[in-house]
Amino acid sequence: MSAVITTLGLTKAFGGHTAVDGLDLVVPQGVVYGFLGPNGSGKSTTMKMLLGLMRPTSGEITLFGERLSPSSRGALLPSIGSMIEAPPGYGHLTGRENMRIVADMLGLDDAQTDRALATVRLTEHRDKLVRNYSLGMKQRLGIAMALAREPSLLVLDEPTNGLDPAGIEEVRTLLTSLARQGITVMVSSHLLDEIDKMASVLGILANGRMLFQGTRHELFQHSIPDLIIETPDSEAALAQGITGVMVPEGIRISGVDQERTAEVIHRLAAAGVRMYEVRRVQQSLEDVFMDLTGREGLL
Repeated sequence: MSAVITTLGLTKAFGGHTAVDGLDLVVPQGVVYGFLGPNGSGKSTTMKMLLGLMRPTSGEITLFGERLSPSSRGALLPSIGSMIEAPPGYGHLTGRENMRIVADMLGLDDAQTDRALATVRLTEHRDKLVRNYSLGMKQRLGIAMALAREPSLLVLDEPTNGLDPAGIEEVRTLLTSLARQGITVMVSSHLLDEIDKMASVLGILANGRMLFQGTRHELFQHSIPDLIIETPDSEAALAQGITGVMVPEGIRISGVDQERTAEVIHRLAAAGVRMYEVRRVQQSLEDVFMDLTGREGLL
């Protein structure tokens, strides 16, 4: 797939603090790209640089195959919709009136704003005051404003922040449907499990540095799930020089690959330790993320 966004050595420093450190980012076309990391990891700063809202200290940004610069910014940005930080909108105006302001600013027609409202399923609420919207509806209105210019790329910073489970599901369903329509969606979040349900490509950031970038399958290959050996002879098993801990089912061992697992099983069998089952612990994205961020160095 061709890349909609690439960066090379993207860096942003504020005084003595480096918020983004040598970031090489690749966002393929037509996917939901999950940009993950804890608060303060540099996600928002990166997105602001991608949108031309903040100038990098060093490095390059390429959008749609063209390098972002002061001279190219005006031509590139109309193809990008964004929502950074809190959703926009005036509470004393209706959804439709807020969309008309966007239309006037961007030179759009009513048909474009109507389509954007329909896309986020707010048509029946367009004449309602925004101050009476739920938080999920406000987030969807913000996404409608970003979609009004019919962009090829949508950049959203924490669009599910503060939403209840129903609101999160609404936004997740919307973003995956947009990707199916060919719109590239870059969405940042610290809610790892939610991103896991919508993103096909992941980028994991910590302390301004990229720890991992690739598909979910590739990510899970970088982490070795714990091994559970069900046995009634836990003490005898650990007495064989195996580093693990006792759990209700038997023993739990961390960081053993397939070859090491075979050695452990052989050792226990030779010692006459009864084993009823050997299995890997099911991992979530959060488990893998914690494993990655606990390692030294970068992948």
